[in-house]
Amino acid sequence: MKPAGQEHFHTSAGGAEIHGYCDSRFERVLETFKENFEARDEIGASCCVTFEGETVVDLWGGHTTNDKTDPWTDKTISVVFSSTKGAAALCAHILVSRGELDLDAPIAEYWPEFACNGKENALVGMTLDHSVGVPVVRDPIGDVTNWDAMAERMAAEEAFWEPGTRNGYHGLTYSWTIGEIIRRVSGMSVGAFFQKEVAAPLGLDFWIGLPEAYEDRVAIMYPNLPKASDPQSLFLKTALSQPQSPAALFVFNSGSTDMNSREYRAAEIPAGNGMANGRSLAHMYKPLALGGGDLVDAKTLARMGRVSMATRQDATLMLPSRFALGFMKSMDNRKLKTTPPTDSAIMGDAAFGHVGMGGSIGFADPEAGLSFGYNMNNMGLGILLNERGQSLVDAAYLCAGYTSNESGAWRR
Repeated sequence: MKPAGQEHFHTSAGGAEIHGYCDSRFERVLETFKENFEARDEIGASCCVTFEGETVVDLWGGHTTNDKTDPWTDKTISVVFSSTKGAAALCAHILVSRGELDLDAPIAEYWPEFACNGKENALVGMTLDHSVGVPVVRDPIGDVTNWDAMAERMAAEEAFWEPGTRNGYHGLTYSWTIGEIIRRVSGMSVGAFFQKEVAAPLGLDFWIGLPEAYEDRVAIMYPNLPKASDPQSLFLKTALSQPQSPAALFVFNSGSTDMNSREYRAAEIPAGNGMANGRSLAHMYKPLALGGGDLVDAKTLARMGRVSMATRQDATLMLPSRFALGFMKSMDNRKLKTTPPTDSAIMGDAAFGHVGMGGSIGFADPEAGLSFGYNMNNMGLGILLNERGQSLVDAAYLCAGYTSNESGAWRR
């Protein structure tokens, strides 16, 4: 996948071997990638940027394990957690573009069992912008790898609020609220539909439900637990003090499956267990940065990037949030006193994409003609982007001719 005229290089930083290629216009991204290993505790990572249809950055380096015995290669993939939500959303929008799914229709038209317990009038689009009202489940969640059981739980759950009247991040339940609709409309599981309609045509190394044959290419994920001295966000304070709140149930009732287990990787959890690398994240979004390609028509693409729901206090995350239909928009919470700086994700105003727990991100910016992907295995703190991912995003925008993000989004 090396672009014509670009040579593969090999360098080192912070004890890590770094490989790939980088257009001379985007050398700031390479320098930032190296700094992450030298000063920001990166273990292994990959980063890819496309600009005006050309791959201008494709980097990988470090190690797949903390003992630093196995190198991170261009074939290494890792769990990208909620960055998977962008892939699931894309599946829904493909069905919309084909006229098979109506985001303004009642969910009951596709999934009659869902229309109960305060969700009778919920619309399909509400599952994508986190306003459908079932951000968590109240009772112990059980086996999150059992699709049918979890879909039944979503259908039976009583709404936390009248659907559409507010939003609260559906961190795990998004898997089944939109996923079951995709399954019923397409006749395929989300993972199978994504492979057939997106991953295979685009040549992506991206899986929702990893085949066992790819297990030897997966990096081990390392959680980053907060220290007593770390600033405590309103989200964490709420989770610890209000046990029946969406924040608490999101943290403490999300299942107990080991994120590094074969069971977890094999399951289809389209809110959070996609397996990918930076290259595949960037190349999934590349057509969306260039008009939609063969994935969606122009009308669908325009709607995908618009803000659909925004609030000063997300009912789950307890911070200001901005969502398009299935995607995050630029969120600048740097000056908010109730949350640390890692609870921001700053992109261009036209950009849409998704971050993943620990700091992965993929997005498209149609205004800039830019797509971006980053994954890693040493998870950072915070709800949105930590310094490693944000610094790479910042570098990419600066290289693309943007000058400032002081307004809350990158501008020229």
